[in-house]
Amino acid sequence: MGDAIPIKQADISISACSYRRVLEIISSKWSALVIYALEDGMLRYGEVRKRIEGISQKMLTQTLRQMERDGLVRREVTPTVPPVVDYSLTPLGETLIGTMKHLKLWTAEYFPLVERAREEYDRSNGRDEG
Repeated sequence: MGDAIPIKQADISISACSYRRVLEIISSKWSALVIYALEDGMLRYGEVRKRIEGISQKMLTQTLRQMERDGLVRREVTPTVPPVVDYSLTPLGETLIGTMKHLKLWTAEYFPLVERAREEYDRSNGRDEG
C-alpha cells in the first residue's frame, strides 16, 4: 500500500489555529454584509451604509477599518471639498465572494429548518418566543 503520511488535523481549540483566526475576521455579520455590498465594485461610504440595513455609522466605520487592516477592503480618498471616500474589495477580499455566496445559498435552503428546530425546541422547553 505504500507509506502514507498521516495528515495532522488542526486543533480548533487552540487560539493559534488559523481557521479560528479567519472566523474572527469574517464571522461578524457586518463584515459579511460589507462583502456582499462591495461584491459588485466600488461604493461610496453612504452607498455602503444604504445597502446594509440597520448598521450604524459607528459600526460601519469600525467594520470598514478592521477590514482595511485585514487587507480585505481598500479605502480611496479623493481630495475634494468635502473629501470623497470610496471603498472596494481588495483582490484578497474578492477571494471571499465565492465562499460567502455558498453561505448565502445554504441559508436560503436550510435556514427555514433552523427556524423550525428553534420553534420545536422552544415549545418543548416551555419557551414561547415568537
